[in-house]
Amino acid sequence: MGTKDELLLQHELQIMAGILESKAQYRKIVKAGIAKWVKDFQEGRIEIKTVDDLKKLIEIDIQLQREEL
Repeated sequence: MGTKDELLLQHELQIMAGILESKAQYRKIVKAGIAKWVKDFQEGRIEIKTVDDLKKLIEIDIQLQREEL
């Protein structure tokens, strides 16, 4: 019976590792999006009234960081 429990635990660990890897990839995408938004803003391609996209990116980044804890 210990073997069945060990296999289940190993499977759960593999799933968790996959989830953590995906979150790390998502954070890279979000961080790149934030950097691009800031660059576009600094270059005058985005007006201050259109900050909603940046807000959403920051919220996603914070949520991903929270889930890591």
